[in-house]
Amino acid sequence: MTIEEMNKIKESRGYSFAQLSDYTGVPVVTLQRIFAGATRNPRKATLDAIEKVLMGDESVYTGRAYAYEQNSSVSYPEYEEATAGLSEKEFVYGDRSVSGFRRKKDGDYTVNDYYSLSKDKWVELIDGSLYDLAVPGPVHQMISGLVFECVHNFIRKNNIPDIVIYAPVDVQFEGDDKTVVKPDIIIVCDRNKVKDKGIFGAPDFIMEIIAPDTRRRDMFVKSDKYCKAGVKEYLMIDPKKRVLISYNFMDEDVTPVTVPLKGEYEISLYEGKLKLNLDEISRIIKEFAE
Repeated sequence: MTIEEMNKIKESRGYSFAQLSDYTGVPVVTLQRIFAGATRNPRKATLDAIEKVLMGDESVYTGRAYAYEQNSSVSYPEYEEATAGLSEKEFVYGDRSVSGFRRKKDGDYTVNDYYSLSKDKWVELIDGSLYDLAVPGPVHQMISGLVFECVHNFIRKNNIPDIVIYAPVDVQFEGDDKTVVKPDIIIVCDRNKVKDKGIFGAPDFIMEIIAPDTRRRDMFVKSDKYCKAGVKEYLMIDPKKRVLISYNFMDEDVTPVTVPLKGEYEISLYEGKLKLNLDEISRIIKEFAE
């Protein structure tokens, strides 16, 4: 069954993505990507689960019809070993200089609490927990500036209406009132997501420059968070390990790719036409981080 045929049956039966997710066990985000044609290589098990429901007797589906497992997180044994025992720096709660800020249990903070903090606080809110972000150093900023300039020049040269923004900018995912992140670089294709207060909805591309205090959060927590939110591509640059780690969430079989900072790297979002100069990033690290 083709995606077009699936779409016709879905529409004829009046299924929402939420209903179809209940019947198939396939996550809503995955369904949306498949039906929109954004997933290039859907897994056979996923398509079979969808087809089985769409071709079956709809009167029998009163709940989840099939088991479906999807694990977007990927383990990096070498990183886990190197960062074992590393604790991330959490935000210091109860700052009396912040008007209206009320201390809560970890995990209970919302976007309202986040926006009640004073503007000079550089923090992230992830799943109801506040994390203090260290002021980025020169190497971090030079790498960020290099990538921003590369992307900015590319979209201008090719008259692409996409928007590239560098930190600090608040990103809040749709339907998530317990998360506000500040990625280092984002690309937004839907200009309607750009508001005066921040970005509302998933950017299409996110890049993070890994720092010691954010290593585990960037690599494990955020990769899963970004995938489920609908981010299409996620890159991490690790100055310490001298590697680039990438996730192409447009493919359902999400497999991270790790490459040394040498040569060029093709951004999947633009079908490889936009290339990052990894040699230049490596030169910055070698000159200023050693």
